[in-house]
Amino acid sequence: MSALAYAVAAALANVAGAAAVTWRAGWSVRALETLIALAAGFMVSVAMLDMLPHALATGGSTAAAVALAGFLAVHLTQHTFAAHFHFGEETHAVTRAVSVSALIGLMLHTVVDGVAIASATQAGAALGTLVFVAIALHKLPEGLAIASLFLAAGATRARAFLAAAALGVATVAGALITPHVPALSRWGLALSAGVTLYVGASNLIPEFQSKRRWMLQAGFFAGVGLYALARLVVEG
Repeated sequence: MSALAYAVAAALANVAGAAAVTWRAGWSVRALETLIALAAGFMVSVAMLDMLPHALATGGSTAAAVALAGFLAVHLTQHTFAAHFHFGEETHAVTRAVSVSALIGLMLHTVVDGVAIASATQAGAALGTLVFVAIALHKLPEGLAIASLFLAAGATRARAFLAAAALGVATVAGALITPHVPALSRWGLALSAGVTLYVGASNLIPEFQSKRRWMLQAGFFAGVGLYALARLVVEG
């Protein structure tokens, strides 16, 4: 598949996550938590075993610095500038400013999701597929989280749905601009490696690491196993 097709599919996962809270009367919180754990295992694995090594092999120490910059940028936009954000359903009332700041921070991150898909696909079909799966796995809880946050801020269901759709548009935009921006073409994989590692390790893992349900902990290791299986399949 092309990078654009992968980006569109990932964007649709954002929309599907929003639909879970804006259109459906009920959905499974436990299933969402398990998906978050699975996505965390897959994302950490692909970032450390594929994205970072490839970026370092082609860019050396500069690529390592760019990866660190990506890691820090996500923390800055999601947890320093944004007043409040976490993956999963928002159960407390928040202000409109909180929901908007979270959306802006997430849109910057989702642009890099598109950059990751395009950069990985340029590097090789197998890597492109693995990165797409990693991104798609966390897109559903991401769309659910932003829609839920908008609803908690008093927004209509339509506006909450559009917030998640905006994340999908940002993902597609990131994939489209990457081939035309020399810096992204060269350093996009390193940048997105840092972002992917942050999302998996600092956004997703804290959502379940303190919960004692064995399915969540098993889900994380299953995500690592799923990555290993996917790698065998796409490289075979």
